[in-house]
Amino acid sequence: MTVTLAALVPLLPFLGALGGLASDRRAPGLVRPLAVLPTLAAAVLAVVVAVQLGAGRHLDAAHRLAPTGSVPVDLALHLDGIAVLLAVLVGVVATCVQVYSISYLREDPRYPSYAALVSLFTAAMLLVVYSGDLIVLLTGWEVMGICSYFLVGHHWETRDARSASIKAFLVTKLGDVPFLFGIFVLAGDAGTFRISGVLDAAAAGRLHHATLAALLLLCGVAGKSAQFPLHTWLPDAMAGPTPVSALIHAATMVAAGVYLVARLLPVFLLSTAALAVLGVMAAVTMVGSALCALAQDDIKRVLAYSTVGQLGYMSGALAVGDRDAALFHLITHGAFKALLFLAAGSVIHAAHTNSLAAMSRMDGLRKRVPDAYWTMTIGLLALAGIPPFSGFFSKESVLGAAEHAATGDALTHGQGAASAVPCWLGWLVLVAGLLTALLTAAYATRLWLLAFRGPSVRPAIALPADAHGSTGAMSLVLWLLAVPALALGVVGLRDDWLPAFLDGNAAEFRPALSTSLLGVGLAVVGCAVMAVAWRVAVRREVAVAAGRATQGASAVQEAAVPPELEARPGETPADLAPALAAETAASLAEAEAAVPTPSPAHLLLGPLLGPAARGFGIDRLYQLAFVLPTENAARLVRFLDAQVVETYVRGAAGSAGLLGRLVRRAQNGNAQGYLSALFAGVVVLAVVVAVAW
Repeated sequence: MTVTLAALVPLLPFLGALGGLASDRRAPGLVRPLAVLPTLAAAVLAVVVAVQLGAGRHLDAAHRLAPTGSVPVDLALHLDGIAVLLAVLVGVVATCVQVYSISYLREDPRYPSYAALVSLFTAAMLLVVYSGDLIVLLTGWEVMGICSYFLVGHHWETRDARSASIKAFLVTKLGDVPFLFGIFVLAGDAGTFRISGVLDAAAAGRLHHATLAALLLLCGVAGKSAQFPLHTWLPDAMAGPTPVSALIHAATMVAAGVYLVARLLPVFLLSTAALAVLGVMAAVTMVGSALCALAQDDIKRVLAYSTVGQLGYMSGALAVGDRDAALFHLITHGAFKALLFLAAGSVIHAAHTNSLAAMSRMDGLRKRVPDAYWTMTIGLLALAGIPPFSGFFSKESVLGAAEHAATGDALTHGQGAASAVPCWLGWLVLVAGLLTALLTAAYATRLWLLAFRGPSVRPAIALPADAHGSTGAMSLVLWLLAVPALALGVVGLRDDWLPAFLDGNAAEFRPALSTSLLGVGLAVVGCAVMAVAWRVAVRREVAVAAGRATQGASAVQEAAVPPELEARPGETPADLAPALAAETAASLAEAEAAVPTPSPAHLLLGPLLGPAARGFGIDRLYQLAFVLPTENAARLVRFLDAQVVETYVRGAAGSAGLLGRLVRRAQNGNAQGYLSALFAGVVVLAVVVAVAW
């Protein structure tokens, strides 16, 4: 019974996608129910499967899908605590996104195709989570990539959306090619594509190319989970609709890479080199993405870089051998990051802009979107790791795991002792994680201050006339996600809840005193430093604005009265006062408009602000190393095709035509000419024979 219900979990969203596409023109009223109800049913069934399976149990079922003559491919299900918990997370987030999208995209004519793609995306991710065969998992993995291409490029009429969708597709596929070869290496050593068979081979020491396989798999993980150096596609993917950002960046596609490493962690524990690469990649990703987030003006790009950094935390936990801490943070991050993106969507919906600089000058934005304000505050506190929010518990579990690895006291997490983890790697992840905690709190505070606290100290801009807050459905989704963002971390403290599902020890999820004090202390310092920097920037701006206003008023007083304001016969100076006051006000407004936006990030980052805002030039490097050579090669091929190959083809055709014309001139039907040619030939032959004789 459990297997049947589990098979329905990915099948229902898939059928909903097909039904939504089929009913678009014939029964448009069914599009929205077919978008929400199958996904909601899948989420409910995922909860039922998790309850039926229980803690500490696993279930396998397989059907031979394709006999290949060597390594067979099975349609296999593998259900354990990891799979069922992530399936619940994916189902809940996808359902919230579908419900939210009904209101958010209610005027979008392409909503039917959008909703169908979201359902197909959800089905593919659920297939990845439940799959027990690497080839079947790869199928869901690639379907997610295709769906993300269309979803990111939903607004295809804009250049940013088109380029972002192509970039996301190409960068993730760049990692998927070696990922495929990594699967083949594992199957060649283990003799099977079944995940359980690969893990058995790892335990028995039959994986003779573990390092090669792990490094190849990491290429795909870096692409899918946006880790350095293949992270550049994720911030640009913000060109898609905001609900798509919540879906991709919370619990689905970007989590797939972390989930795969967690599932195959025994393979990675066989290779110190692979763990070192994963740990260095995680450390660079954490710190670099936090610096980039601190320098962004687009609210969605801030959250996108935040996602990159939090995925770095998960990768860091896996690098030090702690699967359970990584999955714990994955689950809490899925809740509060989905909340943050959907709340940001409500703010953008009201402000009609993504710019934090513009939001900082909008009067009444906080009052216009009270639900988004309070829920985003909860999400940002969880992101910053402030207790008692969920992000505190999961982030501290990652830092605690790094501390244990750094001191040589490796824990056992159901995968065997992480003996392959060197102490220096634990120190690297720990230091990078603590520094990232400081920066995360800083950019979370900056986002909150600029989005909701700006107008109190700066001349306000009126909200758009048609601006409105969240609808009932949108607000309901926000408060629904706020509950796990606030309370999910406490679940890890119970011995009979999350630790039992993940086969972990409850003590591993309880924050350690040292990392708690360091992590929370640095987070508080980050919040305080950003608040002080913001206040200093505002005071500077007020001073500059006052100086420019004074200069503008003096200039108005000294300027000649415009001809249209000169007194006419019968007018007194008092009659000119309103017009002169309007002219002065216009000059003051122009002077204030020239004042720069508050820039606390500039005070903190200094000369790093520009490079961080541009992603430290990684895109430019790829442009020079890959894009330009490819474009030049394409131009060369076009030149060779047009000037060489085409010339050869035209020359071959022209030669045949020339030969035909010559033959046609010779065969003209003149008998005298034929006899003359014959006689000339005979004479030539006679001369040749005579000379040769």
